Amino acid sequence: MIHVDQLTKHYGPVKAVDGISFDVGRGEIVGVLGPNGAGKSTTLRILTSYLSASSGTATVAGYDVMTQADGVRRNIGYLPQAVPIYPEMRVDEYLVYRAKLKGVDRAARRSRIDYCLERCRCKEVRRRLVGTLSNGYRQRVGLADALIHDPPILILDEPTAGLDPLQIRETLATIRELADNHTVLLSTHILSEVEAVCRRVIIISRGRIGLDKPLAELGSDAVVVEVEIRGPAQAVSDALARVDGVHAVTRVSDDQGIVGLEITAKSGQDLRESVFRAVAGQPAWSLQRLDQRRRKLEDHFVDVVVRGEK
Repeated sequence: MIHVDQLTKHYGPVKAVDGISFDVGRGEIVGVLGPNGAGKSTTLRILTSYLSASSGTATVAGYDVMTQADGVRRNIGYLPQAVPIYPEMRVDEYLVYRAKLKGVDRAARRSRIDYCLERCRCKEVRRRLVGTLSNGYRQRVGLADALIHDPPILILDEPTAGLDPLQIRETLATIRELADNHTVLLSTHILSEVEAVCRRVIIISRGRIGLDKPLAELGSDAVVVEVEIRGPAQAVSDALARVDGVHAVTRVSDDQGIVGLEITAKSGQDLRESVFRAVAGQPAWSLQRLDQRRRKLEDHFVDVVVRGEK
């Protein structure tokens, strides 16, 4: 449904998107993660034909985003970060107007508007002026607008920006339901949103893709042992790095002689006993804490962002 190949975008001397490539298949729910300024919104605007790329190619539903913009727009529902809706119009009037612009058949227009209002949980405000709505309801009206012509692809840029926790939960629930019938590309910098609704994650840092994997695989590819040890930080780090089965040792804290470390294992090995023995073999050291967990999405996110800043 979406194919991106070596896409690049320059703003003067700044390279906002740096040769990214990825594919999104029919029925996938893909989260695009990254810190602010990573290039997420720029990528989405290129895919929706709102911006032109400096180089590279991209197709959406089989249409080239550079040369077949009309075909792209007929096949996508786009919810930008700041929803551009007219505050002086009533919700019903606005959706009728948008349905006409998007070529929704007149005979089906009313039923389609009713469906979108119901699906996006904003039926109760259909007679109200858009300008009187809360941010949460404006986002829902924007989502109803994106759905009005029943596009096969939804592209959502920061759909929960500015919402309170309850509104975020309701918006994510709606997106989960919509994913049954649409391919969804969701951009955000909030990790919990991706974990709640997406099946695959693409992490972008400084305009480049640092990770592209199904979420189900992220928790099973590495085990992390967390320890706190009283002892000289560098000596402790060096000793644990030599333990058989250790892939990497990362220092996370060093306070009053107690060093906190995260030890990444190779191939999912359980290193707790080996780490304990390594510490116990040093009489001057003492083990304050030892725990094990699977790597979370946050760990992968931090790895990509830190690596991109080097």
